[in-house]
Formats: sequence, structure tokens, C-alpha cells
Amino acid sequence: QVQLVESGGGLVQAGGSLRLSCAASGRTFYTYAMGWFRQAPGKEREFVGAITWIGGNTRYADSVKGRFTISLDNDKNTVYLQMNSLKPEDTAVYSCAATSGYLSDSPARYNYWGQGTRVTVSS
Repeated sequence: QVQLVESGGGLVQAGGSLRLSCAASGRTFYTYAMGWFRQAPGKEREFVGAITWIGGNTRYADSVKGRFTISLDNDKNTVYLQMNSLKPEDTAVYSCAATSGYLSDSPARYNYWGQGTRVTVSS
């Protein structure tokens, strides 16, 4: 089993920044990559980006490319999502997830999920 705990959400004005953290514990050596997803009210879960534990290869959704950056700290088993130039449409519950596959953008490919952290961007 892998446990994931997100933190860092909150309320921010448009144009501002937030950094989310996802602390992983348990059998993380079974996972190959970590993903960030978000779900806005009334909408489907949306891929934000993903990163591999080894090599730090990344992939981003077009909607966040150039504004969001995913990084990791292997020593702390923690993945970060730095969000800059936030827009009201970025408002959502953000969740991290772990996969034994590659940098998939499909939630179905992720085996473990955190509880999510809410991000609200005011205009």
C-alpha cells in the first residue's frame, strides 16, 4: 500500500502562487510516477501533470504548461506542484496519485490517491 497526503491548498488571488505538497509513504518503491489531478465543481477529474521518481521526467497538461511546475524530493518522498500565475479557472480540489506505469494522463492508470487539497483562486 501507498499512502499519499496533500497539503498547501488555500485561497489566493488571481495572478498569485501556491505550492502544493504530496508526501508519500509505504511501498513507494512499487510506484514509477506521481501525478497531479484536479476536479472543479461539476466537472470531471482533469490531469494536471506528472513526474517520474527516477530521472524527474515530467509531463503537463496544455492548460497549465508554463505556469505550473512539478518537482520532487526523493529523500523526503515528496512531490511538489508549484502553481504560478493562477487563474480563477484553476479553482479545484487538487489530488496527487501514484502509478506503476509511466506519465499517464488517465486517472484509471493511477493506483493510489490522496484525499485532495482545495485551491480557490479569486478574481
